[in-house]
Amino acid sequence: MNGIDPALDAQAVTLHRMGNGPPLVLLHCLGVDHRLWSLAIRDIARDRTLLAYDFPGHGETPVPARPYDIADLSAQLAAVLDRAGVTRATVAGISLGGLVAQHFAATCPTRVDRLVLVDTTPRYTDELRSMWAVRAAQARKDGVTSLIPGLLEIWFTKGFAAQDPPAVRYVREAFAHCSGEGYARACEALAAADLRGLTPKIAAPTLVVCGEQDIPSFLDAVRWLNANIRGAHLAWLAPARHASILERPVQFEQALGVFFAS
Repeated sequence: MNGIDPALDAQAVTLHRMGNGPPLVLLHCLGVDHRLWSLAIRDIARDRTLLAYDFPGHGETPVPARPYDIADLSAQLAAVLDRAGVTRATVAGISLGGLVAQHFAATCPTRVDRLVLVDTTPRYTDELRSMWAVRAAQARKDGVTSLIPGLLEIWFTKGFAAQDPPAVRYVREAFAHCSGEGYARACEALAAADLRGLTPKIAAPTLVVCGEQDIPSFLDAVRWLNANIRGAHLAWLAPARHASILERPVQFEQALGVFFAS
């Protein structure tokens, strides 16, 4: 990291712990916060110590004063784990969190016991890279609340969203409280990311997870990750879109259980 930005400093992060056993680090997606995982993981906490925190400009972590990239978030993760005295852990990330998890696993291989990548990509398509610029501008101008209707259509299947369960209400509330600038900074980091050159360096046993109804570019991306990470396993959750682990938490934990037992 170039210079010192409090939002990118491990000291700015509140690390939340739950459970007992080997550490499992949980990295959330864009626009929400660490609470996402309490809706996606339940039984696994009985056998593991869950560690979660908020990315810069999300939840409890302040908005960064400067642009940052995925490498910065990966370095922040390393510093957070150093501060917590965690030398090695299983790392799981969804979407934005999945990019951070990929970078960390590739650049700090001795620190990652297992890797779980959920509805993520090593690089967005050119079309989606352009979309991030539009979304960042709208978040700055009108706030993240203005994006909620379109985001919910991407995150959840129509039938699930119509039921308005706790997972949908949580996402809507988290978006409504997310900083527009914090959201925009993360959009720009995602647009710039290209981790394909790091993929061959991922050595940890890896589980790739995706909702069967996610957008086509993510379906292509998880297939690519599964094919290019040595020994990776792919699990589909259905019916589910981008927030697959919120829509199908039981299926997700079943997939985790099989993966951890293998």
